[in-house]
Amino acid sequence: MKSLKYTALALMILGSSCTKFLEEDPQTFLTPETVATSLKDARAFADAPYERLHGLLNGQDGSYGGNTYNLLEFLTGKANSDLGQTGYVNYQTLTYGPTSFYVDTWWRQMYQGIGAANLALSSIPKIEAVGLTDDVRNNMLAEAHTLRALFYFDLVRLYGAVPMVTGVVTNLDSIKPARTDAKTIYDQIIIPDLLAAEGSTLPWSDPAGRVGMGAVKSLLADVYLTYAGQAINGGEAAYAESAKRSLEVVEDGGFTLFDEYKDMIDPANKNTGEFILQVQYAATENVNNPLTALTIPNFSGISKYSDEYGSVWPTNDFIASYPAGDKRVEEKQFYFSEYPAINGSGLKTFDHKYIYKYFDVNAVTETAKSDLNYTIYRLADVMLMYAEASNRAEGAPNAKAVDYVNQIRDRANLAPIGALSQDAFEQEVWSQRYFELAFENKMWFDIVRTRKVRNDVSGNFDDFVGHTRTIGGTFAEKNLLIPVPKQEFDVNPNVLPNNPGY
Repeated sequence: MKSLKYTALALMILGSSCTKFLEEDPQTFLTPETVATSLKDARAFADAPYERLHGLLNGQDGSYGGNTYNLLEFLTGKANSDLGQTGYVNYQTLTYGPTSFYVDTWWRQMYQGIGAANLALSSIPKIEAVGLTDDVRNNMLAEAHTLRALFYFDLVRLYGAVPMVTGVVTNLDSIKPARTDAKTIYDQIIIPDLLAAEGSTLPWSDPAGRVGMGAVKSLLADVYLTYAGQAINGGEAAYAESAKRSLEVVEDGGFTLFDEYKDMIDPANKNTGEFILQVQYAATENVNNPLTALTIPNFSGISKYSDEYGSVWPTNDFIASYPAGDKRVEEKQFYFSEYPAINGSGLKTFDHKYIYKYFDVNAVTETAKSDLNYTIYRLADVMLMYAEASNRAEGAPNAKAVDYVNQIRDRANLAPIGALSQDAFEQEVWSQRYFELAFENKMWFDIVRTRKVRNDVSGNFDDFVGHTRTIGGTFAEKNLLIPVPKQEFDVNPNVLPNNPGY
């Protein structure tokens, strides 16, 4: 696990200013041997894991359009691509393996984040400095606990059993751990980390985008919902814990649904309104969100970008599966199919829709530097978590759950639902998660935890195993996990055997 070693030895000090804490302009480096003596040092340790959140989108070194974001969309069968370089065909045909695009990048990026969080958790308690009160210290530790939980949560959902590393790696002898089963990772790291963070005095939100209590409880609600599902089968108690946290976020967090979908792609709205936790980007600091260029039609000539990738776009069948009259598929809501040429030659019309959720108009028309944040949790997601979890915990949908679903439907210009059975309501919630959270790296994780896939043609939820996707390929049991990457087991044979089927 070389990535952990590299992270421990090269953690950037990311300026302590609230507005620039993710600026990628390292002045020096923090190592396990660093003698930290100030509040600024403590803040630097706490800020370091945030930079690793960029790994949710970053591509592999030297790759063209090979951003990690693509993996979770290609796996669903609801996405297509203009780019052969992305390795899309391997996911279209379900022939991906240990050397495929993204498989190793996800592993490396998440463990780099874990390494940064472990260093923060080890170092901050040792710092004695003016201004570093117990409350301030505990809140910094809460941030690090939350981010470590998030990195591990992604790992176990993708790979299942993974190496459990909770300390700072300082020598070569400690970088070859064996894998630990997913349930143990949940029980010993993910859930305890989040419960520890929940006991802090973090504010509900932070205008600079650091972890707030809303993020802690949203992640904990997601973790319990997943823990209750098929991978762990945690049952009704976990559903109840999920419902408890998600309801707190909705009722007490101060978050509000945006009136218009376009509000989500207004850089002025970063870290406000509906947004609970986002990955921070700042075009003025050359920390640009890569998804704008990634989702512009390939070589379309509608933007200032020299590279327009067309790397991910929705299949026609998925678009057609939205309910009739759904505002989300109207032009320039969640998707678009036309845009003026940048050279003034007129309107460019495309054969199918592209993703508009990451369309930074200023970047497209002026700067080629996207200032949009990338959202990990927003209120609509958490409202749907509550609807699903409470329905399972209580055996039927309650009035609040129905109201939250109807708020999301109302924004989409859909009629409200009435009384539904437990099963029918659950499938309505699942459908709204497909339609509302599409291309936000949510759908694959929903598919894995429910073991169900929404059929774009029939509208029914098929069993995962045996579901044939409209783009081709039939899911088998092996596809519930991705393989441990070859780059990892080449240097650490203790992670073998690989996941079944690989």
